Amino acid sequence: MSEFVITSAGDRVAYDRRGEGPAVVFVAGAGPFRAIDPETSEVAELLAARGWTTVVHDRVGRGESAREGRVDLAEELAAVRALIEAAGAPAVLVGHSSGGAIALRAAVEGLPVAGLVLFEAPQDPAEQGVAEWTGELYRLLEQGDHAGAVTHYMKDIPLDILQGLQHSPLWEPFVAQAESLRPDAQALEWAMSAPHAELFGGIEVPVRFLVGKETVPEMTAAAASLVAAIPGATRGEVAGAQHTWEPEAMAAELHTFMSELSHRAVRS
Repeated sequence: MSEFVITSAGDRVAYDRRGEGPAVVFVAGAGPFRAIDPETSEVAELLAARGWTTVVHDRVGRGESAREGRVDLAEELAAVRALIEAAGAPAVLVGHSSGGAIALRAAVEGLPVAGLVLFEAPQDPAEQGVAEWTGELYRLLEQGDHAGAVTHYMKDIPLDILQGLQHSPLWEPFVAQAESLRPDAQALEWAMSAPHAELFGGIEVPVRFLVGKETVPEMTAAAASLVAAIPGATRGEVAGAQHTWEPEAMAAELHTFMSELSHRAVRS
């Protein structure tokens, strides 16, 4: 059964909490919410069984966290803070795709973050035209062209996948929650606004960047750049393909990361 928290921005955010122990909060990327993302919930269940508290939520404007009107990155960060507090601060943030950029922003802004695990954060420094891409998304959202905004956000995915989505039952909810794409775009725009060392070099918590064993060169390049920018950050591969992970492999990776954090805390 869903639990709910009211953020400092006044949003009512729905989440599932499992287990007891140090906290892990998952931050989804563009589009997913709990009802259509069983892989994240499975990872959370596996981790909870190993002695961790896990929180999986519907991001602001999605699923049971639905709301009307514009959604900005500030509201999304307020939700992350509220969920960390509900889970038991400090918490490890697990960011998937553009959720990784949101998690990085949370750490930079001083939220009570114990560590970051980021899966396929799409922040290749060689990528050009990010500001133009986000600007067009904002224009479509402000014109109320939500279907156009979703199509534009997904313009780089294979055409057959996009067309399949447009003819699936998921298309209607994706269009209805189009405003929730704005924080993803804002986070990515910020994360590509300056050299990674300048933006992220001050992060002091442990950070691990992961890519799927079957991925695209852009994700590997992004991980390499981000690891080079953050002192002590590491990177690795986990079983997964098509921009998602295999739950058992991801749970094992997170369990190892969390266990190492706990051991460091005991030693200190």
